[in-house]
Amino acid sequence: MIKNNKMRELELYVHIPFCVRKCAYCDFLSAPAGREVQEAYVEQLLREIRGSGSAFGEYEVQSIFFGGGTPGILETDRLCQVLTRLKQEFACAEDAEVTVETNPGTVSEEKLCRYLEAGVNRLSLGLQSMDDRELSLLGRIHTWEQFLDSYGAARKAGFENINIDVMSALPGQTVESFRRTLKKVLALEPEHLSAYSLIIEEGTPFYERYEGHPELLPSEEEERRMYYDTKEMLAAAGYRRYEISNYAKPGYECRHNLGYWERTEYRGYGLGAASLLGQVRYTNQTELTEYLKGNTRGTSEPLTEQAVREEYFFLGLRKTDGVPLGAYGAHYEELIKKLTAQQLLEERDGRIRLTDRGIDVSNYVLAQFLD
Repeated sequence: MIKNNKMRELELYVHIPFCVRKCAYCDFLSAPAGREVQEAYVEQLLREIRGSGSAFGEYEVQSIFFGGGTPGILETDRLCQVLTRLKQEFACAEDAEVTVETNPGTVSEEKLCRYLEAGVNRLSLGLQSMDDRELSLLGRIHTWEQFLDSYGAARKAGFENINIDVMSALPGQTVESFRRTLKKVLALEPEHLSAYSLIIEEGTPFYERYEGHPELLPSEEEERRMYYDTKEMLAAAGYRRYEISNYAKPGYECRHNLGYWERTEYRGYGLGAASLLGQVRYTNQTELTEYLKGNTRGTSEPLTEQAVREEYFFLGLRKTDGVPLGAYGAHYEELIKKLTAQQLLEERDGRIRLTDRGIDVSNYVLAQFLD
């Protein structure tokens, strides 16, 4: 497709805050809800979207992402209706990436065929582990066999771009059990893999259970071994690490992810959804009862030059390709020299990026760019 150079790029995000059961480690804005509440939510979502595209006449949508929660929990017609409304409101690129996150056990081949017909062309399946005991400890609703059924249904339906989420450093997980998960997942040949290490978030059941009890989790040495196994096994299988936690076959990098790290403007819809428009960040209403009443407006935060500068590096350096030094390079000249001397950053052709060593301690490196 030949793109109109006058059009500005835009991404759309739709938050579906419902799930069958909240996982014990999850701190996202999500919770179980009955069909009546889900129906009311979709109606409000459609009202929020209606007419909003008129303010984006100079934009072309490059990606649409349904996240949650578990978007796949919605009735098929309802999710497709939301997607259709978005396409009516916005000018979408012919090859726009349209992703739906879902969990095993919430989709069928029939539902997935309907998604494809409506324009969904990318699926993200939350596996986390192939070990049923580990899945049970996480509070997941599915087994390995149920995941295989859902993955097989997606392939039969015709999906040619599938992401699988896996997690390491889980309670009861060993280096060997994590390797088995990676081997099983790689044998399926998904186009994309997101590999995250478990973070114990305050306010979750896991925080109450494991905070202050490191002996119940894999050791720091075991966690580090899992990290290197991920990097080595995926590289050997032909996956390119294009971001700290994301790997893809050539040409299957997630546009939604890349747009976020490159600070492409985005418009969010739904409970608690965030938007970045110009140099202002918006967050929708986070109380479900208020959102359902039509009180969608939350907070807005004009970004200072300092905040934009920090985000440029803090987010952009997550990509393995790094970022151009650009206009902000001079501000961090001394810091960049120091981190380069420490072999944590490298500069090439006007761009800086994390070295392998820098990726290993990325939290430390990225934090240095927060003034």
